[in-house]
Amino acid sequence: MKLNNNSTVMDAIQKFREYIKEKGLRNTPERETIIDEIFSIHDHFDVDELFLRLRNKKKRISKASLYRTIPLLIDSGLIKEVYFEDGHLHYEHVYGHKHHSHLRCVSCGRIIEFADNAVASIQSRIGKKYDFAITSHRFELLGYCSQCAQEQEACTVRNSSRKALKKHQTLDMSRQTKNLHNQTGNTRR
Repeated sequence: MKLNNNSTVMDAIQKFREYIKEKGLRNTPERETIIDEIFSIHDHFDVDELFLRLRNKKKRISKASLYRTIPLLIDSGLIKEVYFEDGHLHYEHVYGHKHHSHLRCVSCGRIIEFADNAVASIQSRIGKKYDFAITSHRFELLGYCSQCAQEQEACTVRNSSRKALKKHQTLDMSRQTKNLHNQTGNTRR
């Protein structure tokens, strides 16, 4: 669910200003530029990607500023960590969006976002069962998207065929060796 980007960005910046003021921290134009850029991304992102996007727009913001700002954005509820891959975290903006979960293809990296009431029901049931006040969750299912599953299946069939062929060739060679030994009178003892 995407809201009007300009309205959402302004609301997010205002929410961040209130958060910063409440924490007794200083707000900067750089932090607001970071928020503006994050809310222009309608996909998951990492710090390097965000840095390059800002740099390509001639925004002079250091990686250090990004790394200092990201935890504040998480704590303020504007973004969240979604997964760890290739040695770094990926994030998404969540302010103005309904809660959702992810299906992630381990082959091509494709991510499908979904919302299902069953997940919320499980969260509630588990919280009650263990007398635990759950405030949030991250739910990610890993597997193969339909295209990669087909490729994986084709690869498995090819590998099975190769293994069967190799096994057949090995058995055939073993028989030939045995026949050769029998013909020459050489036998292993």
